[in-house]
Amino acid sequence: MSTLRILAIDDHEMTMLGYKYILERIEFEGYEIIIVDTATTFAAGKKLIEDSVNSFKYDVLLLDVQLYAPNEEQPQTGEELGILARKLVPDTKIAFMSSFSDNFRINSILKTVDPDGYLVKTDIDPKTLEDAVKTIVLNPPYYSSKALSAIRKKMSNDIEIDEKDRQILYHLSKGTKNKDLEKFIRLSPSSIENRKRHMKTLFGTENENDLALILAAKNRGFI
Repeated sequence: MSTLRILAIDDHEMTMLGYKYILERIEFEGYEIIIVDTATTFAAGKKLIEDSVNSFKYDVLLLDVQLYAPNEEQPQTGEELGILARKLVPDTKIAFMSSFSDNFRINSILKTVDPDGYLVKTDIDPKTLEDAVKTIVLNPPYYSSKALSAIRKKMSNDIEIDEKDRQILYHLSKGTKNKDLEKFIRLSPSSIENRKRHMKTLFGTENENDLALILAAKNRGFI
């Protein structure tokens, strides 16, 4: 019989305790003991992942996306931890459990990390969490219903836009002003405006304002 080792990283300690309580009590054929380690910060999670390289191996990483206070100037995210883990421990299964259910964030993580699962927290109950971990270990991937909806919505689109375009749409949808977009996107103001005009043509809103572009992009699942 084997030991199943899980590392759960979330900045809410009560959430961590809940995961640990549920997962250490599930019955999983082929595994005698289930050990769940936890971390509540990016730095603590990063150290545990790095330490595991030369010792035991985590079978599953459960990562939250936001591991920082909303007002933090240079936040480090669970997505960054996922990218790091893919390099350091490529055999470890990686799944995200996040409150983020927007198409932009989920599809960005699918592209950068290629996770073995993504669960939106409002979809999670004890039975869902148990089923998710078993699927991720034995036959990945596992996507909760809201995550799967976002993925399907993206797949149904025939409009092709690149990562910079997605970032522009995302920040506009969050209320970022045009003059501040270059703070978040490494493009000149003129390049940003050119991209916006091109997207308005793609989405059929060329004679309308930015709000119309955002609404059209949301309806097609790009935000």
